[in-house]
Amino acid sequence: MAHYISYDAETQVFHLRNEHISYLLSVEEGGLLSHLYFGTRIEQYHGQRKYPRIDRGFSGNLPDSLERGYSPDTLLREYSGTGEGDYRIPAILVSQENGSQATRFVYDRYEIIPGKPLLEGLPSAYIVTEDEAETLVVTLVDAYAGLELALSYTIYADRSAITRSVNLRNISTKPVTIDKIASLALDLPAQDFDLISLPGAHVNERHINRQSLSYGQTRLASRRGTSSHQMNNTMILAQPQTDEFNGEAYGFALVYSGNHALEIERDQIQQTRVVIGINEELFAWQLASGENFQTPEVIMVYANKGLNQMSQTFHGLIRDRVARGKHQHALRPILVNNWEATYFDFNEEKLRPIVDEAKNLGIEMFVLDDGWFGHRDNDDSSLGDWFVDNRKFPKGIRQFADYVHQQDLKFGLWFEPEMISEDSELLRNHPDYRLAVPGRTPYPSRQQFVLDIGRKEVRDNVIAQIESILDEGYIDYIKWDMNRHISDIYSPSLPSDRQGEVLHRYTLGLYEMLEHLTTKYPDILWEGCSGGGGRFDVGFAYYMPQSWTSDNTDAIARLNIQYGTSLFYPTSLMTSHVSAVPNHQTGRITPFDTRGDVAMSGVLGYELDLTQLSKAEKDLVKAQVAVYKDIRPLVQYGNFTRLESPFEGNETAWMFTNDDKSEILVFTFGVLNTAQQSIHQVKLRGLQSDKVYENVATKEVVTGSELEWMGWYEAPMKEDFVSHRYHFKAIN
Repeated sequence: MAHYISYDAETQVFHLRNEHISYLLSVEEGGLLSHLYFGTRIEQYHGQRKYPRIDRGFSGNLPDSLERGYSPDTLLREYSGTGEGDYRIPAILVSQENGSQATRFVYDRYEIIPGKPLLEGLPSAYIVTEDEAETLVVTLVDAYAGLELALSYTIYADRSAITRSVNLRNISTKPVTIDKIASLALDLPAQDFDLISLPGAHVNERHINRQSLSYGQTRLASRRGTSSHQMNNTMILAQPQTDEFNGEAYGFALVYSGNHALEIERDQIQQTRVVIGINEELFAWQLASGENFQTPEVIMVYANKGLNQMSQTFHGLIRDRVARGKHQHALRPILVNNWEATYFDFNEEKLRPIVDEAKNLGIEMFVLDDGWFGHRDNDDSSLGDWFVDNRKFPKGIRQFADYVHQQDLKFGLWFEPEMISEDSELLRNHPDYRLAVPGRTPYPSRQQFVLDIGRKEVRDNVIAQIESILDEGYIDYIKWDMNRHISDIYSPSLPSDRQGEVLHRYTLGLYEMLEHLTTKYPDILWEGCSGGGGRFDVGFAYYMPQSWTSDNTDAIARLNIQYGTSLFYPTSLMTSHVSAVPNHQTGRITPFDTRGDVAMSGVLGYELDLTQLSKAEKDLVKAQVAVYKDIRPLVQYGNFTRLESPFEGNETAWMFTNDDKSEILVFTFGVLNTAQQSIHQVKLRGLQSDKVYENVATKEVVTGSELEWMGWYEAPMKEDFVSHRYHFKAIN
């Protein structure tokens, strides 16, 4: 078995290394674990990064040491507590019996483990064969507090990525309270960085925000109970000159679907600290003697050739070693969803013609969205009552699903299992199942409330209802939605001094439900959703290999959303639908071709009433479906490259290539036309210069060097919101 981790006992240096990257850390004076290097692979280390000793005012020193030039406050560290003379952002805060939060974790031991252990109860990157990764576990101890901190580092054989997590064990005889515990802490040496994050809002998710990192602390966080539309739990530190194809970048993604905090601090001497994990706000975890607490995982990626290189590393790891199951690498079906076609106003008779049209147009799946259960005619009722509304389906959904299958389409169904309505049998029978603070009226959002799925009896009730439908065997696809964030954070199942555990227990309970259902029903294709992209994160990808990218189906808005999402997430994860115009979210009218090209840049679907389309529009759908079936393997599992950003100009461009660059698919988009327009030039990147390609549509022949260095001029825009699709195949 190959070895990717070495330890030098004389220098006490650990070196994690593969063909692409090196990560080095060492045990310094006083048992502090220090960070040495993360970057391009180096062959050997000869001590160049031993931290200089400089006496700095107001930066404290170690107890019982006369060395005034060595301070925990300036050393580049791998993990830090508080009350130990390090005044930067702490990675851990633990309240002990005497009321102190002070900790001093020092090196105790290490272990190198073949492969990569899974995290109990949490999603994480995994391995298929033991020899594709190796894991270092460094254990730090605070003997006075009676705490052991195990830091895990996994390096893959052929990926520019390190995964990290932390496990805290209480080895004392007294309980302690964890007030904060980060999954990762990392100090980087003095240099200038830009911080790139993905803020947004409902129907406006994951916009790229790039800012110069200045002194002090910056915090990217969610306290909404989920990873949220408002701030995705990913971030990048990049050199100021780094662009899509050049420069260094460090990418970080938290594998978690609950509250998160990504904290960055540029200190007094221009060093940068990164601390990532569960948001300590609204969190406190009581850890009894002998118990462990496991943090979620963080994936770190290093790139030295720009943001696209970083993104492609994330894409490959998420697609191949986070997503799981039968559908992980399967071609995803083209679907039509009835939501924007009918909303709640439907019955079986109204839906059948949409199914018939879907068959005629070559669409492969029909998805029945919200409104099929309880007595739900609007969003005021029935969440939690997962039984069929016999007014809409007098003979049950099974009969309708059989009809869908008879048309050679797959059948999908929408659920929102984490929610409950005031008007529901579930709430009338179990009023304590709803999250609610005693003595206070709970706060509705979208006229719905949140179930306390941190409790086993609540999970069991919901699972039993869902299983009673899934066990009938007619469902091929599930859309799992969550259409509000969490308030009223209180559970009667916990004592008053443990209410800080509610939100993390909710997330763990959700993961337990997802693990159970996706394992029991492996043939079902599961899709995540939270009002679109409100829980679009790496953690959810572990259970569901695709997610609804945004409730916003406007093609022009989707350029920004999908471009930003692609910084971390592969296109196999991103579902994208063609919808009717004027668009339901923006009122914008865009050409059918443009809507199709944007949607075909992800997992294609349709979100409209097919029966209301003109013959010309139906012909366009049929043509789009045929084209997508041809390009689908390349779009869903090829290498995605961003070429031109919608955040920087009027044009957007991206491309897909296969591994040997023998096939290339390019999409370009122009937003607003002008009376005196410039001529748009398209250039591709990363091709093989000597390959000869044929344009599939025009049969024109061109070399890779021409496509990359000369490019081509596009036809002048004649209207707003135009798109072009170019498909090249190598002929030599």
